[in-house]
Amino acid sequence: MLGKTAGGLLWMFRYMERCENLARLVETGQRIALTRPDRADSEWSSLLQTASSREAYDMHHDEVTGEAVIDWLLRARDNPASVINCIAQARMNARLVRTAITREVWESVNEAWMTLGRELSSRVSMRDLQRVLGVIRQRSAFVRGALHGTMLRNDIYDFARLGTFIERADATARLLDVKYYVLLPSAAGVGSSLDNAQWEVILRAVSAEGAYRMVHGRVRMASDIARFLMLDKRQPRSLSFCYEKIGANLEYLERDYGVRMPCHNMSEAICQDLDRATIHSIIETGLHEFLQDFLRRNASLAAKIEQDYRFTQ
Repeated sequence: MLGKTAGGLLWMFRYMERCENLARLVETGQRIALTRPDRADSEWSSLLQTASSREAYDMHHDEVTGEAVIDWLLRARDNPASVINCIAQARMNARLVRTAITREVWESVNEAWMTLGRELSSRVSMRDLQRVLGVIRQRSAFVRGALHGTMLRNDIYDFARLGTFIERADATARLLDVKYYVLLPSAAGVGSSLDNAQWEVILRAVSAEGAYRMVHGRVRMASDIARFLMLDKRQPRSLSFCYEKIGANLEYLERDYGVRMPCHNMSEAICQDLDRATIHSIIETGLHEFLQDFLRRNASLAAKIEQDYRFTQ
C-alpha cells in the first residue's frame, strides 16, 4: 500500500474518533460545571487546556464562558480542532482513499459530514446541547459500524483501526487528567463526595456506567474507577484495551509485510508497561505524571508509525 493511502486511512479514523471524543469532552465539562457552579468558568478553562485549545481560544476571545467554549470546540471555523473542522478533515481523507474503502464506509462518512454541517450551522443552545452531542457520537458510531461490517480484514483495515485506537487512548488519558489534576480543588478533596461525584461524571462521559456496575457493583470508589478506565482490558475505552488493539493491528501489519518496524517495539513496550502497572503504583507515582508520560509516548508512537510506513511519500 502507498504510504499516502495508509496515512489517509489512519487520519480519517483519527478525525472521526476525535469528533466523538470532543463531544464527550464537552459533555464532561457541562456536567462537572453543574456540580461546581461557583467555579464553572474555571472548569471550562480546564477543558480548553485538555483539548490543547487554550492559546488559540484566547486569540479570539476576551474571557472564558461555557457558551463560548462549547461554540469553540464544536463549530468554530478558526479552531482547526473543532468538530466541524474534524469532520471536514475526515471526509477529505475519505475522498483521498475512496478506492480503498467500501461504498458503505464512504457514504457513512459523507452522511456524517452533511448531518453535522446542518446541526452545527448555528450556535448550539444549552437546551439542544445534549441532543447535538448525541448526534455527533451516533454518526461516529455509524462509521465504525460500516467499517466493521463491510471492510476486508487486511492492511487497509489495520491502518483504520490504528487511527481509531491511537486517538481513543489519547482522549481517555486527557479526560482522566483533566479530572484528577485540574478539576479537584485540592489534594484534601481526594475521596470526598465531590471527588466521587466527579469520577462518576467521567464514567458517564465514556459510556461506562453500566459496564462499571457489572464489574464493581454500585459502590463507586475513585481508585476502582481509575483502574477500570486505565487498566481493565474489557473496557473498550481503557488505555490497556486500546493498546492491546494497537499491538494486534501492528502485528498483523508485520505479518502481512514481513517486516518489523521500530514502531512495533515502541507499542510492545507501552503494552508491557500497562500490563505491569497497578492502580496503587500509579497513584504513588502520581496519576497526573503517569498520564502525561502516557500521552507523550502515545504521540511518539503515532509519529513513528507515520515515519515507518512513509505516510508523506
